[in-house]
Amino acid sequence: IMQEDPLPEGMEMRYTAEGVRYFVDHNTRTTTFQDPRGGPSKGPKGAYGVSIQYERSFVWKLGQFRYLCHSNSLPGHVKITVARENMFEDSFAQIMRLKPFDLRRRLYMIFKGEEGLDYGGLAREWFFHLSHEVLNPMYCLFEYASNSNYCLQINPASSVNPDHLHYFRFIGRFIAMALYHGKFIDSGFTLPFYKRMLSKKLSIKDLESVDQEFYSSLLWIKENSIEECGLELYFCADFEILGKIEQHELKPGGADIKVTDENKEEYINLMTNWRFTRGVEEQTKAFLEGFNEVVPLQWLHYFDERELELMLCGMQEIDVDDWERNTKYRHYQRNSKQIGWFWKFVREIDNEKRTRLLQFVTGTCRLPVGGFAELMGSNGPQCFCIEKVGKETWLPRSHTCFNRLDLPPFRSYEQLVEKLTYAIEETEGFGQE
Repeated sequence: IMQEDPLPEGMEMRYTAEGVRYFVDHNTRTTTFQDPRGGPSKGPKGAYGVSIQYERSFVWKLGQFRYLCHSNSLPGHVKITVARENMFEDSFAQIMRLKPFDLRRRLYMIFKGEEGLDYGGLAREWFFHLSHEVLNPMYCLFEYASNSNYCLQINPASSVNPDHLHYFRFIGRFIAMALYHGKFIDSGFTLPFYKRMLSKKLSIKDLESVDQEFYSSLLWIKENSIEECGLELYFCADFEILGKIEQHELKPGGADIKVTDENKEEYINLMTNWRFTRGVEEQTKAFLEGFNEVVPLQWLHYFDERELELMLCGMQEIDVDDWERNTKYRHYQRNSKQIGWFWKFVREIDNEKRTRLLQFVTGTCRLPVGGFAELMGSNGPQCFCIEKVGKETWLPRSHTCFNRLDLPPFRSYEQLVEKLTYAIEETEGFGQE
């Protein structure tokens, strides 16, 4: 258990009704959520004692999050009793009946009709199986991103269940509990969904693994002159709901505002945002409210969307031999020096960075049961592919729909390491020319 330093003179620690810790400064008669002991030399540090503003490794970030959880933990335990055959409804009833901050207490799970004390194993089992239940598309709360992408996103038709917003609030609490207690779930969400949890701006690149056709059409608009082609577009979008075509204005008066080469960037941004929010705004709001009741969303500000996926879904041990065995090459040969450098790089980095590289190219940290041989793309089975594209000064790019890495013909191993490391560490805007 971490031993905390004493508070400065005149400072007092208190808790809100929701169980969130804050500090009262009686000297200035002010309150703050910032721990006054958390200066440059206080609190958890990185692997080499580097202060928090300089080290940003995933392990360090996870340590910061765990520190926040520990600092706001509550004594005692909370008992949750469920029947395996009615796990969804039993869990829903009990989690929604409890005060949110009680869900931060140590969990004590009981499966009805079964003997056994919970020393953590039953709770781990409960998180895994309940996540499989609540995220199952058959309940119409979530759906697969596409026919070839089995990551989950909110189903716009979830309102067929009149209580759907209560369920999304419950699922938000449940997902927050998984993060708080350090447990993994069975299925993962799309990376754009994680970005919404982090209040990050969505980009056209986020569409690629979710809606390839929509992505391709917006990319064409971005890369071509729509005025020269005589294309007439307006700041509105048509969509079908219950068999009827509706029109949505992307901005006030959008139906009368023509898209030009000068304003098409705004149009693309608005269309991208609309694609991810249409029909799911209320559900997303309910989910985030439920999550925030257990774990304040600001606690996640250290992380990017890929790291959030790793926290929830866990990290598989990647078999590099299986990866190399099931990789195809375009305009490279297996014995090309750049390919040799690539596999040398993959073998030298740790499993965390391999997972980040896998996420960058395929859009997910999860592998199918059959490993790399079973990777899926936009048109069915799609092996990992490395294609020779561009010049040595270019950055690598990824095409998540096709599990393809565009690898420029770098002239040295050091150059390849620098560029690919950047690909692993950076997330915003990377991979776009």
